[in-house]
Amino acid sequence: MPRNLLMTPAALVPRILVVDDHEANVQVLGAMLEQLGYEIIPATGGNQALHRIAARPPDLVLLDVFMPDIDGFEVCRRIREEPAWNDIPIIFLSSADDKDFIVRALALGGVDYVTKPFHQAELISRVRTHLALKAARDSLRRLAEDKDELIGILAHDLKNHLGGMQMSAQLLHRRANDQGNEHLERMSSNILYATDQMFSFVKEFLANASTDRGLPLKMESVSYNEIAGAAVRQYSDAAQRKEILLNFESADDGALVMADRGALGQVFDNLISNALKFSPPGRNVWVTIGPAWSGECRIQDEGPGFTEEDKALMFRRYRRLSARPTGSEPSTGLGLSIVKKLMDAMEGELRCESSAGKGATFIVTMPVATAPTG
Repeated sequence: MPRNLLMTPAALVPRILVVDDHEANVQVLGAMLEQLGYEIIPATGGNQALHRIAARPPDLVLLDVFMPDIDGFEVCRRIREEPAWNDIPIIFLSSADDKDFIVRALALGGVDYVTKPFHQAELISRVRTHLALKAARDSLRRLAEDKDELIGILAHDLKNHLGGMQMSAQLLHRRANDQGNEHLERMSSNILYATDQMFSFVKEFLANASTDRGLPLKMESVSYNEIAGAAVRQYSDAAQRKEILLNFESADDGALVMADRGALGQVFDNLISNALKFSPPGRNVWVTIGPAWSGECRIQDEGPGFTEEDKALMFRRYRRLSARPTGSEPSTGLGLSIVKKLMDAMEGELRCESSAGKGATFIVTMPVATAPTG
């Protein structure tokens, strides 16, 4: 279940690490900020600051530049090297007002630079601003994590339930056909259609969410014939049901490309599915692998094609284009956006050649591999 977002009052008190090699400066800053309700973590050197961050990460760091052990620039660099600390805002406090120092501080990852002697109201305003920005980022991150947990629930529960409903609806529809019960056949057809629509949407929604989170790709040398051929075989029955001739041709049986096996399979799954979905019965769909040196595979159909407006929008999520499925198949508007994300993640290229009324050809181009890696 999503986490309980309620927080204890103590957890709501921002912690500020004050780093300065002059203890008097730490005391002055600490006293000023404690009066505003902040929890202060003092440090009188760079090494001590890093140890205290490791023990208890603060919500903000006020960092002096000139310190005898490790200067503020090096402390900032080390903080930014740690992924767990990367989002902690760092405000530099220094008597040096040289522009080169300011540029260097910001380039290393500082969010602000305040010169000493500072104006109290100005410093307080900047501290509050950066703490508020961090709190907003933290809140957005928690919401994103909750969304991921909810998607996990969908993946494990709703998808399984819909799969069971779909299977039951298919069995009911076949039995109605066998019995010649027209009333039951109509009802089962409606149930089957609605279930197919929901199942297709949930499956593509989950695939889209996975690409949003970033896929752990394993790039290796794979066979175009193997991956594309498996997708063609998967859709051969669907093609026969629509009386579409699904053609598979290869100019080079040994064509190898660098890709993630699962991601490339999903690319072909979506593109072949779309070609069948939007092609009228009695037409052709071709899946053609080019010469090994080209790294190309073309998926061509004889459907309605795309208008110029369609081509400008086709890779955006939830966009319904001008073409409509020809056999009442479900369409979510997610398939092509998923394909584009997968291709970008694999550093491949996806192009579309089409004009309205003249079919469409999608060209998948992947980096060429010279030999299998495993």
